Amino acid sequence: MDVVEAHIRRIQAVNPVLNAVVAERFDAARREAQDAERRLRDDPETPGALLGVPFTVKEMVDVEGMPDTFGSRGRAGRTAGQDATAVRRLRAAGAIPLGVTNVPEWGFWFETTNLVYGRTSNPYDPSRTPGGSSGGEAAIIAAGGSPFGLGSDIGGSVRIPAAFCGIYGHKPTHGLVPLTGHYPVYESGPDTHAPRDNPYVVLGPLARSARDLMPLLRLVAGPDGVDPNAEEIPLGDPRRVAWKGRRVLVLDDPRITLAARATSEVKQAVWSAARALEALGAGVELLPDAFFRAGAEVWFAALLQLEGPPLRQIVGIGGRLALGAEFARSAAGRARYSFPTLMFLLGEALGGMPALRSRSLLAEGRRLADRLADRLGGDGVLLMPPHPRTAPTHNAPLLRPFDFAFTGVLNVLRIPVTVAPVGRDAHGLPLAVQVASRRGNDHVTIAAAQALETALGGWRPPAAP
Repeated sequence: MDVVEAHIRRIQAVNPVLNAVVAERFDAARREAQDAERRLRDDPETPGALLGVPFTVKEMVDVEGMPDTFGSRGRAGRTAGQDATAVRRLRAAGAIPLGVTNVPEWGFWFETTNLVYGRTSNPYDPSRTPGGSSGGEAAIIAAGGSPFGLGSDIGGSVRIPAAFCGIYGHKPTHGLVPLTGHYPVYESGPDTHAPRDNPYVVLGPLARSARDLMPLLRLVAGPDGVDPNAEEIPLGDPRRVAWKGRRVLVLDDPRITLAARATSEVKQAVWSAARALEALGAGVELLPDAFFRAGAEVWFAALLQLEGPPLRQIVGIGGRLALGAEFARSAAGRARYSFPTLMFLLGEALGGMPALRSRSLLAEGRRLADRLADRLGGDGVLLMPPHPRTAPTHNAPLLRPFDFAFTGVLNVLRIPVTVAPVGRDAHGLPLAVQVASRRGNDHVTIAAAQALETALGGWRPPAAP
């Protein structure tokens, strides 16, 4: 009970500044904490793995009875009819949800703001973004309001917020965690549907310690009989990962078409991580800067080839959404959709590409996966920045919309990636590194994050709020 109450108080203290938790269930959480205490008294030998531990959930992942708006006015008033599979599994282990956290509208942007809940701010500097689309989740965890949480990732939506907020985030091997209850892939409830089967979306944990990632991943992983893409993928043990002789590829300054170049501090952060693993016996090798040159184009090509209704129909809740009219409404101050959402839909409308070009890019994605697997060998890791810079000020990402490609290209490869904090920049903002490996090597990327946590210090609490 004391643990739950302490986190509720912390949320109440920081949320007026951050606007991270957008709907709470504090009274229900208190009752569940009391139930957990009774269970522990009655059966002290077999407590749940997370008995009484509070957590938060990205608002696009179903929590029974909680809002299910995805930050869209067109879905205002909707609530989830049942828990997503991942949430249900955490609750079965004794964890207690405190509330749901803010997202960009429909998860379409790597800033967290919408017309339903407003803007979320970074706990290290409220004038800056926490990233997106799991920005509210990362912000409240970094600020100490939640020990861990659930996010989702299609182009960096777990990893960019984790990097900007100085915590750990894991994008699992695709197929490891069922997506049941995550929209717009699988929405729960008797009167709902699955409009898009997207093989590039994953659910993953966020936490302040790398040591928490694997226990959480084990609890939520495995087929559920609903998501047809969920697989039984064996999970190794990070404690058994040795670094002596292990290959570490370094890509400190990815040159990706349309994306910015990494800043000097971001590059130095990658090298700090590389030197830490080298000190444990790893062999460091450079990857060519242009290895992922076509990464942004490959990502767009991969999403454009997905089957299902156009996003404009999904966002319009089945009705007709006239983009020109919506842009005019927005300019007149009567917006029904956020500007990033309209730009994303405009990109879809204009983003068709010749079939030959599309096939070429999809083939390039397959070649990238094969080439990286060859370079990694059986158990190597790749270190690269999660973003060209640390957390930018609010709205600045609109000027650099393709910088998500540092993370997005790895979604197309469908491999595990862990983000780990590795220090601060000159403004006190978190610096981070992505650690990627071959498919199924989730334990290796998490082991690397644990090693970096020991060597470089990991999460550090923000001075404010």
